[in-house]
Amino acid sequence: MDEKNLTPEESILLISRTIEDTKKRFEENGHIIVLWGSLTFIVFFSQFIFSITGLYKLFDIIWTVILFPLGAIYTFIYVRKDVKKRNLPKTLLTRVIGTMGWTMGANLMILGLIFSKQLGDALAPIFLILLAMSLIVIGSSIKFKPLLIGGILLNLIGLGSFLINRDYHGFSMMLGAVVGFIIPGILLNRAKREEHV
Repeated sequence: MDEKNLTPEESILLISRTIEDTKKRFEENGHIIVLWGSLTFIVFFSQFIFSITGLYKLFDIIWTVILFPLGAIYTFIYVRKDVKKRNLPKTLLTRVIGTMGWTMGANLMILGLIFSKQLGDALAPIFLILLAMSLIVIGSSIKFKPLLIGGILLNLIGLGSFLINRDYHGFSMMLGAVVGFIIPGILLNRAKREEHV
């Protein structure tokens, strides 16, 4: 690799361009953020309905085990196609955020499927806090305040969930999905549309 000493101005320009390239990728993928917020909301709302109707044992595991992996498969295929179609440069920041995303998702699925009994009452709060960390890093990396604020609010909801009865953790997850994913994702999509107007 060719080593070149950059001037301070060139360094700032390179950093700014990297942030802008990464932000462009995420603005196009705002619907992915909405998708994950919607999936989370649907899963926990349906769990609430299943528990009220007494169908919880019949449908909960199947519903959860099907929807989240389908969301992961869709996200993987969509992002791969999108990257090839638009031929955007893959920046270090994009790689870090992408790696953090799939690592976080894989660990959340493992925690939920294998270690849920050990985590007990802390399962939902830990999920929310881990998701919040991801959103905070992405929001601050691409300098998009609604995503950063959504991550901070999600983190507070996660911490607050330690203080409430486990029976209400589903509501925490639904509220977190709306505040941390759906609203910022919609705002990200809107920002992209307004840019083209």
